[in-house]
This record gives sequence, C-alpha cells and structure tokens, in this order.
Amino acid sequence: MTDLLTEQAPAKINLTLRVIGRRADGYHALESLVVFADFADTLSLTPAEHVALEISGPYAAACGADENNLVLKAHAALRAHVPGLAAGRFHLVKNLPVAAGIGGGSADAAAALRLLARQNAIALDDARLIAAARAVGADVPVCLDPRPRIMRGVGELLSVPLALPALPAVLVNPGVALATREVFARFTGMTGSAKPLGEVPDKRDALMAFLAGHGNDLTEPAILCAPVIAEVLGGLRALAGVQLARMSGSGATCFALFGSAGEAAAAAQDLASARKEWWVRAVTLG
Repeated sequence: MTDLLTEQAPAKINLTLRVIGRRADGYHALESLVVFADFADTLSLTPAEHVALEISGPYAAACGADENNLVLKAHAALRAHVPGLAAGRFHLVKNLPVAAGIGGGSADAAAALRLLARQNAIALDDARLIAAARAVGADVPVCLDPRPRIMRGVGELLSVPLALPALPAVLVNPGVALATREVFARFTGMTGSAKPLGEVPDKRDALMAFLAGHGNDLTEPAILCAPVIAEVLGGLRALAGVQLARMSGSGATCFALFGSAGEAAAAAQDLASARKEWWVRAVTLG
C-alpha cells in the first residue's frame, strides 16, 4: 500500500458542560453536549516501514516535542492492541490553537487512529480501536467519529449520534494556553449544575432555548485562571446578531452562535479587525 491517506481533525466544541462530581479515582464525572466545527487540523499518513511525525502549520511550534504528541501516542496505543500494525510517516498541519479547550490534540489522535484503521482494514467500531482511543485521552473517543453526541463520565460514555441543525458560529481564542488540570483545581469545592441534559431537541428554536438553560460549569474557574476569558465573552456578546455566547470545554476558546452564516462571517470580520491579537474564525457547528 503506497497511497497517501488523509483525515480531517475538526475542532470539538462543548455546547454545554456539566460537572456532576468527583470520582473515587480523582477525575471529575462530566455531562456535555459536543459538536464539531468545519475548521480542522489535517493529518496525513504515508505508509512506510518506520513511524515518524512532521508538523507544520500556524500552530506547529506550540505542539512541543514529537514524542509527546498525541498522534504518536495514538499509534503506540493501537500497536499495543494490534501486533504487526502497519503505519508510516504522519504529517500534521496544525491549524487549531493548542491547549484551547477545543480538543485539538484529541482530534489529531482520533484522526491518527482513523488513518491507521483504514491502512489496516480495522472497523471504526472495533473494540481494539476504541480501547486505544480511551487509553490516549478522555476526549479521544468522542473525536473518533466526530458527530454531535452527549459525552458522559470522563469521556468514555457516549450517546448515539444526534441529528442537530447546523449552527453558524464564531470561535475566538485570546492566545492564552489553559491547562485543564489548572481549571479543575480551581473548581474544587464549587457547586456544579444540578440539572441533567435530558433529551436534546433537534429543531433550531427549541435547541437554542435548551442551550440557554444549560451552561458550562467550568467558566468561572477558567476565568479565575485566565481573566481574559471574561473579556472574550463580553466581546462576543456585544456582536450584532449574537444569540448565545459561551466558553467551550475548559477554555480559553469561546464561541458565539448566530442565526445565519452571513451574520457569523460579518461578526467575525468585525471582531478580528478590532482584536487583531485574538484568533477569530467563522465556522459552522454540527
């Protein structure tokens, strides 16, 4: 097999995030409605005898040492379950900000697993692939088949894919890397949401009303770690046509939802002109 294989690794957005409690193993149990953006990293694989990783793109320098990259960790995790796993040379084009609360590294790892699955004729629902995804990181399983879902536990419990309407949005990252562990350290002792998600509506108006009633429990502790998040949220809420603005995951990326792609594009242009130091993208979530 000599053909180049390519996969997209889309940004993961937590439309809602509820911290249910702290587990005996020290991790927090979560409940989150997750969707994916049409903006992504790109990962390719050229079959070869030796495994290697090349990284390019605007956020390549922020990825750190190759041996710590989740792409290579995904390969190692699957190789542990599949003796004789065929692999090769990976090339990652890093378009997504790093440590930004949008699952960039997890999406890259999931893309690596999909590429390896294609190369080795492994089905996406193969137990070995799922076990490897769980071994790499909490967000990798939901990124393995990037469709809207409810994610529970520490990421290992996934609902069936949800049929949600497309949501025009603007993503903003203020250029501050924020470690999830730091945010959860600030959350200790705080009270999470008491209201479970329940059934998610599939019509836009009902979905928007639903989202208004379910927030992100990590927003306040994230702002304690990075006060600029409050500034980002304020900037998003001031945009013309915005319907809802919220932080994704553990931050620092935030998003705003709009009624149309045109409104989102215009808002992104206005905000990018005003705040040139921020990463701003108009996207569609779904």
